[in-house]
Amino acid sequence: MASIYDQNVQEIISKAADGLGKDIAIPDWAKLVKTGHAKMRVPSQENWWQLRAASILRKIYKDGPIGTNKLRSKYGSKKNRGHKPERFYLSSGKVIRTILQQLEKAEYVKQDKKGVYCGRVVTPKGKSFLDKLSNPKGSSK
Repeated sequence: MASIYDQNVQEIISKAADGLGKDIAIPDWAKLVKTGHAKMRVPSQENWWQLRAASILRKIYKDGPIGTNKLRSKYGSKKNRGHKPERFYLSSGKVIRTILQQLEKAEYVKQDKKGVYCGRVVTPKGKSFLDKLSNPKGSSK
């Protein structure tokens, strides 16, 4: 059986974004905000919210208990500051927190603690959702 580690990342994220479209809706305020301090404009894609949610779900599946701060640094970027050297800035925490809350409400992730690590982990429903996307269409059980 194939897993998300065996498939192309972009294909998995785009398929998951299509699947999450019915469970996760973009808030009204999100159409006007940037995704981080280093960005110059709002996202241009219509389904950027679902793509970010799918990417976050995959990252949680892959990296175990992970919190908002680690996700902010993963989605952060360098800011063009003109003549001054570029500097790294974290991404927006509100966007990530809201997506995590929506994923929790849809029961794809839950808060958990493993050892000294606290954060979100994928539930069995979220794991089966991603594993079904990674299987080729021709296979059957």
